Order: sequence, then C-alpha cells, then structure tokens
Amino acid sequence: MSFLEQKARDLSRPALEKIGHILAGWNVSPNAVTYLGLALTSAVAVLAALGEIRWAGVVYMFAAACDALDGTLARVSGKGSRFGAFLDSTIDRIEESVVFLGLTIYYAQVGGQVELPLLLVVTVGSLMVSYTRARAEAVGVECKVGFMGRPPRVAIMIVCMLLDQVLIALAVLAVTTLWTAGHRMVHVWQMTGGEKGGWALPQKMFVTPGPVVQEASGQLDEDQGEA
Repeated sequence: MSFLEQKARDLSRPALEKIGHILAGWNVSPNAVTYLGLALTSAVAVLAALGEIRWAGVVYMFAAACDALDGTLARVSGKGSRFGAFLDSTIDRIEESVVFLGLTIYYAQVGGQVELPLLLVVTVGSLMVSYTRARAEAVGVECKVGFMGRPPRVAIMIVCMLLDQVLIALAVLAVTTLWTAGHRMVHVWQMTGGEKGGWALPQKMFVTPGPVVQEASGQLDEDQGEA
C-alpha cells in the first residue's frame, strides 16, 4: 500500500467510522451498502456511455464513498463475514470493469482511436493488479505492495472525469497498473524463493483478517473479511 493511499485512509477513517456507527444503529447491512455502490457505478457507466463524462465523475464520487464505507460498517457493526469479504472484492472488479465498458461504448461511437486501445490495456492492467494480490494470498503470500491499488485508480478516474480529461487518466493508468502487477509478481517471487523455493512457507505469511473466536476445543482464528 502506497504512502498516499495509507494517508488517505487515515484521514478518512474518523468520518467513515462516524457514518458507519450511524448506519449500524439503523441496522443497515454492509452488503446493502455494497449493492448500492454497484447500482451507483452502473449509473456511472450509463452516463459515460452517453458522453456525460463530468456527471459520471460526480456520481462516481458517491459510488466510491459506498465502496469505502461498506468495510468500515462491517467492522464497527460486527457484521463482517467470509461471504461479505468475497462479495465486496468481486463487486469491486465488476464495478471497475463496468465503468470501462461505459467509456468504451462512448469512445466507440465518437471514434476514439487512442482511447479504445488504452481502455483495453487499463482494463487488463487493473484486473491483473487485483488478481496478482488475490492469487498471492491464495498461496500464502501477503501482497500489498505497489502504488496503484484500487483506491488511487478510482481517484484518478474521478478527478479526470470531472475535468473531462479521461485520456490523461487512461494514459497514466495504462502504465502504472501494468507496472504494479509486475511489481507484485516480482514480490511473490522474492517471498517464495521462486522455483527453487518449492512448496516451503513464504518469508511473510498472509493471514486472512478477522476476529479471534473461542471454541470449546481451544482458540481459533476465524477468517472474516470486511464486506
């Protein structure tokens, strides 16, 4: 996780937690916030496809707020779950792809000969950034390295949409997402020792986040991600 991303999380945490406590008091489900984010992102895609780029950026801000809030709500309400963590990550990938699809439809109509190939590269790069982390964690390697995770990607898209400068966002993301995916591949190679490492445990194990629960047979770490 990059320094800027961590700083943004630290600055936004108090406000998100305050809103999270309010929603928890209203018995709002974290998954409901996730679904709301998906609905808003779908609206972003529609607006983008219609060429309303600045309005798409405005709605994207609210969609991004939902994405930031659902995990916080899960934590403060104690309603985090394995399925919630899976659902949130899966819908994040759908949301990002849907926005790129909306932009693809628009630029296909107006003849965006530069934007269309960049959109393909950015879509692949963004999915690879997420996939490399997910696959690394599946083999037991913690993989949060790289500076172009989802929050900065969304932030760049929102700012450039509001300024109606989507081409700049695509050019930046095309390079940085592929770089980050490559960085994570190198990181996993280093942590596992490559082929020579065989199936030995990695240098730094990934532990699924979640509360520690007590069972009759002893203490067990229950993996419950944020929704």
